[in-house]
Amino acid sequence: MSDAARRNAALLTGISAVVAFVALRSIVAIGGHEPLAIDVWWHDVMAAASSDVGIVIAWVPAVVGGTLGMILVGVALIVLLLRRERRGDAATLAIAMIAVVALGATMAAVIGRTRPEDSLAESMATSFPSGHTAVATTVVVVLGIALRRRLVWVLGAIWVITMMWSRTYLAAHWLSDVIAGMLEGIAVATLVWVCAEAVRDRHAARLSATPPFPHPDESATTP
Repeated sequence: MSDAARRNAALLTGISAVVAFVALRSIVAIGGHEPLAIDVWWHDVMAAASSDVGIVIAWVPAVVGGTLGMILVGVALIVLLLRRERRGDAATLAIAMIAVVALGATMAAVIGRTRPEDSLAESMATSFPSGHTAVATTVVVVLGIALRRRLVWVLGAIWVITMMWSRTYLAAHWLSDVIAGMLEGIAVATLVWVCAEAVRDRHAARLSATPPFPHPDESATTP
């Protein structure tokens, strides 16, 4: 796939994710921010499957994907990209992570959706969208686009699904919350990447249009 095709695909994916997020947000708002029928069904499934071992396992991605965990993971990934001389990708990842956290936290506070009453994790009314899922998705999508490795996409998809399961298994979010978080992450990651690529292209065009400094010998004139 050419670079132009990759950017068009990323842009289309980002716009589609935004549209889907807005649609889901509207459905939740129309319902008075109460859990949807599918939310109640999934919550009951998770509650029926709950066990002490399952809860311990579910806390692993919850902790890793928490504020401190993602700061450490983010810094480690950025350092790794820098060591591989991928400064542009490192900057894109950092910007995308900051953007998704700022956007998601603001929306969650403004929307103020209540979490399940039996939540084993957070209890504040900031359920929609899921920040854990949004950040996890953002990291996976940025790395997937940048590195172009199928293994990154496969492992990343497993990680995002595990995060979504974890947040609902711990009753920290409704199913629609984690779906919204995934859509937010896809939108932020793809659109930030497209913007970053446009900036890089413009910078490269400026460099190519700037004439090189002449060599001292070449600039000298003969009488």
